[in-house]
Amino acid sequence: MEGLVGVVTDQQLGPNGFEYERFRKIYTNEVNAAIEAAFEAGATEILVSDSHGNGQGLLIEDLNPNVQLVRSWPRPLSMMEGIDASYDGIFFIGYHASTSNMNGVRAHTMSSASLTSLKLNGVAMSEASFNAAIAGHFDVPVLLITGDDAIAKEASALLGDIETAIVKWAYGFHSARTLLPDAAYALIRDKSIKALSKINTITPYKMEGPITLEVSFKNYQPPELLAYLSTIERIDSHTIRYIGKDMIEISKFMKFVLSYSVGLKP
Repeated sequence: MEGLVGVVTDQQLGPNGFEYERFRKIYTNEVNAAIEAAFEAGATEILVSDSHGNGQGLLIEDLNPNVQLVRSWPRPLSMMEGIDASYDGIFFIGYHASTSNMNGVRAHTMSSASLTSLKLNGVAMSEASFNAAIAGHFDVPVLLITGDDAIAKEASALLGDIETAIVKWAYGFHSARTLLPDAAYALIRDKSIKALSKINTITPYKMEGPITLEVSFKNYQPPELLAYLSTIERIDSHTIRYIGKDMIEISKFMKFVLSYSVGLKP
């Protein structure tokens, strides 16, 4: 949701925010704009992965009834759960810049509270590029990304000539100049149709295994404890290194690192 039109602070992003319920509707409307345009352009099957916060942000009763929906956590492929080689392309809706980007509204990768860096084979990752690499494992390209100008520039540099729908321009971590909702929906519809025309021209973003993951934490204790495991190397006070055979192993490892707690129930 960080990349939605009008989103600038945590007041739009979680159940305790005074604008959250309003922005769940905007979230659903942006996704519907992309869905409806995709069907208009010839798509026959669409799977939606609700991947913000608790994974239950989209208003299920307002979503286009001709799609299926992935909800809640944990999932082995995290935000990309449900992807397989049968899909022709991916749309990323409401995305934000990476934790290594000095620009961008709410810029972070995976966790703004816990992580300061995430790299694959030495390349700094955004959630867009990390998820694109999972899609690339199945030879599926990213066709469209929507969000602020920072993630549009970042994603285009790494993923190629994808379509970008810029719905706001970052002034800082918590400020932006923004379109208004109806203008954003129209832009997303237009860009979605253009994106589907590129199915046969966009190359999937692939990372050949083995893949080296380096993750830096804000705190000392997570890398200290993770280094107790023989498959993990602690390379400095805040950073661990893990090598996976492919993006499936990398995705499962990251979901474990960010989700496990000994007090989990049930």
